[in-house]
Amino acid sequence: MEKFKIEGGRPLAGDITVSGAKNAALPELLCALLTDEELRLSNVPCLRDVKTSLRLLEMMGKRCSFDPERGEVSISGAVTSHVAPYDLVKTMRASILALGPLVSFCGHAEVSLPGGCSIGARPVDLHIRGLQEMGAHIDLDGGYIHAEAVGGRLHGARIVMDKVSVTGTENLMMAACLADGTTVIENAAREPEVVDLADCLRMMGAHIRGDGTATVEVQGVQRLCGGSHRVVADRIETGTYLVAAMATHGVITCHDSCPFALDAVLSKLRSGGAEVTVNGSSITLDMRNREIRPVDITTAPHPGFPTDMQAQFTVLNALACGTGSITETIFENRFMHIPELIRMGARLDIRGNTVICSGPAALKGAQVMATDLRASACLVIAGLAASGTTVVDRIYHMDRGYERIERKIGALGGLIERVGD
Repeated sequence: MEKFKIEGGRPLAGDITVSGAKNAALPELLCALLTDEELRLSNVPCLRDVKTSLRLLEMMGKRCSFDPERGEVSISGAVTSHVAPYDLVKTMRASILALGPLVSFCGHAEVSLPGGCSIGARPVDLHIRGLQEMGAHIDLDGGYIHAEAVGGRLHGARIVMDKVSVTGTENLMMAACLADGTTVIENAAREPEVVDLADCLRMMGAHIRGDGTATVEVQGVQRLCGGSHRVVADRIETGTYLVAAMATHGVITCHDSCPFALDAVLSKLRSGGAEVTVNGSSITLDMRNREIRPVDITTAPHPGFPTDMQAQFTVLNALACGTGSITETIFENRFMHIPELIRMGARLDIRGNTVICSGPAALKGAQVMATDLRASACLVIAGLAASGTTVVDRIYHMDRGYERIERKIGALGGLIERVGD
């Protein structure tokens, strides 16, 4: 099993280009299930989850080509299978996003239930209930969701979501594109990736408005066409590299980013002592000769502070002079990186869904284990800021969401290498 070996204590400095967003690319790849025409996507990151999505599409009859160096994907051909099997779904929970497009375009779908998740339950009941309100008959049997559009076609509905769900909003928005009539999704997710998905669907001929607000309205059309779309920049990757530069007292500029989508993160970076400037689509953070200050964070759906950035900020608070707190409100098990940081010398105390961070801690290299995608990033940042050598095990988590991270960190002057057992 591959690991990262990191020699810490060197400030990161330089420029990087931000990759396309994983959380936008995955649903946009599955948009191909809504048409027989060719869909072309650019700025697609080379990630394990992207490759899994393409394998899933190929199993359903699609012809897929991917140029990872150019970030270009082409998907064409007819859907010949409406099954998303367990063997693929278990490796990528985003596979549930095949459910809405399949039942909308084909009239039926069989999608495996995703199973457990290391950072907490991500129930699919919101997806199922929404499709039922749109006229789908659904059975759960043998670990699969069997969905059929009664009469062969979904119909519009007013759907009030019990809680904000990004994938739930995306699944129902895609399903509604080919439904008869108008669908209104209340309490919809407002994340930039949802807006980017809506942009992709509009390019294909969908009638969507209200994306980016709590109420999304979709007027169904008879068919969608193919076309070209560029995936939005990854705001979480951007935030991760900004935090890494801050933790190592370096200076970095992230190009081709989306500053407007990072207001909550940039605000906390400034509160923590960093000098942050924005110039168009570029963000520069300068932490040279500056002291890290603790911050208090509570995660929330967009436009609040993203849960996908709380692990990274835990490292900053561990290094800060004083006491800060991080409260997680989205997932119940997203503090699994805390014991690993404690092994490196961080002074952290879990109190319910809050972590109290008392610093500054002099982090020291250690052998640690990643438990999920963002925990992986957190431990890499800690290793870069620590003295000595850190070995991060189970980095396959990181390969799901960070494109060529060792290459980018190396270009910034960090000492990191991928090693085998």
